[in-house]
Amino acid sequence: MKNFNVYPLFDVAPVKAKGSYVYDEAGQEYLDFYGGHAVISIGHSHPHHVSAITQQMEQMAFYSNSIVNPLQKQYAEKLGQMSGYEDYQLFLVNSGAEAIENAIKLAAFQNGRKKVLVFDKAFHGRTSLAVQATDNARVRSSLDDNDRMIRVPLNDEVALQQHLTEEVACVIVEGIQGVGGINLPDDQFLQKVSKLCEQKGALLILDEIQSGFGRTGKFFAHQYAGVKPHLITVAKGMGNGFPIGGVLIHPDIEPSFGLLGTTFGGNHLACAAGLAVLEVMEQENLMDNALKQGEVLKAALKDIEGVVSVRGRGLMLAAEFDAPIKEMRKNLVTAHHLFTGASSHPNVLRLLPPLGIGEKEITQFMTKVKSVTAHIHG
Repeated sequence: MKNFNVYPLFDVAPVKAKGSYVYDEAGQEYLDFYGGHAVISIGHSHPHHVSAITQQMEQMAFYSNSIVNPLQKQYAEKLGQMSGYEDYQLFLVNSGAEAIENAIKLAAFQNGRKKVLVFDKAFHGRTSLAVQATDNARVRSSLDDNDRMIRVPLNDEVALQQHLTEEVACVIVEGIQGVGGINLPDDQFLQKVSKLCEQKGALLILDEIQSGFGRTGKFFAHQYAGVKPHLITVAKGMGNGFPIGGVLIHPDIEPSFGLLGTTFGGNHLACAAGLAVLEVMEQENLMDNALKQGEVLKAALKDIEGVVSVRGRGLMLAAEFDAPIKEMRKNLVTAHHLFTGASSHPNVLRLLPPLGIGEKEITQFMTKVKSVTAHIHG
């Protein structure tokens, strides 16, 4: 049997990783400024994370959600305390797409409506409802073509006002658009969305799958705008590589038996991994570090030849160049041993390093990128 070939791959096969670095079988070191799509939040192979998963594996790896799992309660309490959402409820799943599916379904259960308002350049996942909300026709099949989604430009208050009607079950917006190119919803725009949702009886879903868990310098990116969504979806950096996702649910939304369900979501290993991430974030002040180092990196990016704009918050950043970056990224990996990310915008270099990076890693990054850009513009 062969693997189903759906990924364009760099010819690199890492066999171990530590902190902000990964290593191939020949021992070559690569600086990781992408974190596997923002998944590596506390650093590769963090000893506390490894220890927590190892100890839990030795005790009990899994049982279904038909029994009491004290780790789920511990995790929910810790997440509520650190995020500022102590009064919310938590439903644990396995991935970001699954979190989106459940959030949209919960919204529709609340008001019985059939429309979802989404935004241009959004990416919410590849499963049924999630892929319909995603602004990429290439990843949607014929089964996903329907009139359920209403799509409007991000930060367009006129279009928002026009299309957010009593037919809309929910509005779903990313804290910062990741795949779309690190596009920020204006704080004022998010406030407007929140206000209109309340007026129209729609639920507000904040997709914090990529922008959450301290990446922007706050626990969630939407907290810069001071809004409180009805539903918040999380995944990516939540488990530092262990598959885990979730939905934070407003206290006014009442659960009932059978309303939602999952086999693997919230299993013992996932909760142990998630707790370890939160503990490291707290102990090492990673949110503060993300904010501080993000400002250093943002300022440095503006000095790179060919960069026309820099945007983002914390350590969720984009450098937009004056030309496509595909070959530059390939060169960075093969010749300079640096992992970076792309987006749906061909000119945008996307940066999502571990939250613990410091001056050393930023200096290394800048040296590598400037070496490539100097050659291009030389």
